[in-house]
Amino acid sequence: MHKTISFDYQLFEDDSSLNPNLQQLLKAANDAINLSYAPYSRFHVGAALLLSNGEIIKGSNQENASFPAGICAERVALSVASSLFPSEKIITVAIAYRNGAETVSFDTILSPCGICRQSLLETTQRQQSDIGVILSSPTGQIIYLERAAHLLPLAFSSLHL
Repeated sequence: MHKTISFDYQLFEDDSSLNPNLQQLLKAANDAINLSYAPYSRFHVGAALLLSNGEIIKGSNQENASFPAGICAERVALSVASSLFPSEKIITVAIAYRNGAETVSFDTILSPCGICRQSLLETTQRQQSDIGVILSSPTGQIIYLERAAHLLPLAFSSLHL
C-alpha cells in the first residue's frame, strides 16, 4: 500500500503580503535574533509568539559550552509564554535567523529542529488549537504554514502514551 503525506504552504518574497499583526510578529522575531547567545555556532535564532490576548513573546537561542545544555529560541519563547500567560493560546510563531558562520545561503528558509517541532506539537495539543508558523530567511523570503503539526508528520504525541 502506498500513501502520501502532503500539505499546503504559502511562499512570499517579503512580508508585504502578511497582515500587519504578522508583520509585527516577524519583526519581533528578527529583533530577538539580537538577544541570541551563540558564541560557538554563530547561528543566531529569534522566535516570537503571538498570543490570543495580543501579547508578543520573544525568545532567542542560548548556547552553552556544554552543548546539550543550550536551548533553542522557539522553546525559550514557549517557556516564557506558558510561565507568564498560562491561559493564553499561541496563535502564530515567527522564526528568523542569522548565520554568522555563513555556511547557509542567506535566501534559505530553515525550519525548527526536531525538539522544537515536538514542543510546538505538544503545545497545540495542550491548548487544543492550531498554531500558525512563519519561517523566514535573512533576505526576507517567507513560508507560512497554517498548522505547526505540518512540521512533524507521523508525530509521536501524548496520545501514544
